[in-house]
Amino acid sequence: MFTGDSSNLAPEFRQVILIMFSKTARSKKSSENANVPAHIGIIMDGNRRFAKKLMLEPWRGHEWGASKAEELLDWCCDLGVKNITLYSLSYENFKSRPKQELDVVLSLIEKEALRVAKLDKVHNKKVKFNVIGRPDMLPESVQSALRKLVDATKDYNGFTVNLAIAYGGRQEILEAAKKVALEAKNGRLDAAKLDESSFRKFLYTNGTPDPDLIIRTGGEKRVSGFLLWQSAYSELFFSDKMWPDFGRDDLVGALDEFAARERRFGQ
Repeated sequence: MFTGDSSNLAPEFRQVILIMFSKTARSKKSSENANVPAHIGIIMDGNRRFAKKLMLEPWRGHEWGASKAEELLDWCCDLGVKNITLYSLSYENFKSRPKQELDVVLSLIEKEALRVAKLDKVHNKKVKFNVIGRPDMLPESVQSALRKLVDATKDYNGFTVNLAIAYGGRQEILEAAKKVALEAKNGRLDAAKLDESSFRKFLYTNGTPDPDLIIRTGGEKRVSGFLLWQSAYSELFFSDKMWPDFGRDDLVGALDEFAARERRFGQ
């Protein structure tokens, strides 16, 4: 039995033990002393498949997914991440999902927005919520619930959560281009002086740093229109786990991998 004294072990075994202990320590430290991303984008994929695997209705998967998002908030606060963007409902899914399932998802968004707006930990941790996308397309009751959440947290600066709802990356860029054109037409913008810095002010995420890391669960390996402009130099991490099954250790693993990568930003 190993008692903690490796001095009598062969060098190769000592090396193996040191590696094992360093990995364990790194996992427990959860990348706190490493290069923790300031902003993580999460594509929360796999809710329906998770429910199907358990032979349950799809809406059960969405309920579990919402609970997991709340856990994620706790993990990120503990690990030092300051901003997250959650891909809650894509523009394409809003337009194409079966009405019955979409109604359940929208009802869940409404209920969760009203509940989260009253959570003590949201106010204790000074969590600010933003909604990005096309919330104007949602039913008025859902819009109202989201406005209450945003208004209740608008003055906080401890942590930022962007909820991407009825969101599409192409739609975001197209809307930004239209706003630029209108500003130029009305003489409030010199189009010749437009650059990346001034263009990003027209994006939904203005005021939030670009994501350092984007995590997608569910086994798919694509970004599906998520933060297309902002993710130009984001690191990508794909997990085979369905979103409801994604755990703190999985997040720590993603952060450890992120810390080990060398970011080049196109250079």
